Amino acid sequence: MRFDLPEDKKLTYEMVIPIRWGDMDAMGHVNNTIYFRYLEIIRIEWLHKAGGAPDPQGDGPVIVNAFCNFIKQLEYPGDVLAKHYVANPGRSSFDTFITLERTDQPGVIYASGGATTVWVNFREQKSVPLPEWLRALIA
Repeated sequence: MRFDLPEDKKLTYEMVIPIRWGDMDAMGHVNNTIYFRYLEIIRIEWLHKAGGAPDPQGDGPVIVNAFCNFIKQLEYPGDVLAKHYVANPGRSSFDTFITLERTDQPGVIYASGGATTVWVNFREQKSVPLPEWLRALIA
């Protein structure tokens, strides 16, 4: 199954992630689990920079699904340019979409993925409306 980026997505953050030697597997390319780590790194970095670090005693983000489309093999050495997009804000959720490309091959997408994030009250373990500051960033 392939998930394409929605047309109404909004670019919210970019960052460079170095490919580490240990990210590769016995086949000589970045292991599939590491792609999910790259998606997590940019998603968490964006949330922290936006002021949305999780508060275990209050509210914060929970990922309810995640996906990745493996298009080309990433290999060491190199750097990944990760681009983070948001779309589909709802009452308590929004979608993130991320593209991964090599910095030495701009515009060539090696992988795309994302997740649905739900804002929850951690103590009650229930969804709550997105904070207004976050809704303003996503809309």
